[in-house]
Amino acid sequence: MRGREPIVPQRRRRVPPQFSWVDHRLVRDGHVQGRSAPALALYLFLVAVADADGLSWYSEEALCRQLSCDAAQLQSARAELQQAGLIAHRKPIYQVLDLAPGLVCATPAPRRGGEAVAVGDILKSILGGAR
Repeated sequence: MRGREPIVPQRRRRVPPQFSWVDHRLVRDGHVQGRSAPALALYLFLVAVADADGLSWYSEEALCRQLSCDAAQLQSARAELQQAGLIAHRKPIYQVLDLAPGLVCATPAPRRGGEAVAVGDILKSILGGAR
């Protein structure tokens, strides 16, 4: 059926062997370093809602509502994740890409404002714990 095939079939997401839906290599291999909070929020949301192949069909409007952002912020977060090789997007499909062994983020995106943000703080913000 059209639209059910991954955008990048060779990078189908696999649930990692450790006890976590979010692959530990995301942190261990440096993929979160330098990522903006909106990009990390989008990534976490897509991981949470994607099917077994990493596919999601959320519309831009629904994503903006869920992530409390506007279309420009969503577009920026999406571009950042695509550039980092973490997701693929072909409207209307998002694909969370498998973190292939040896695939390390060599050039983290620059942080706006130059300040570091702890992953725990980002997750609290996403989940509504820190306002």
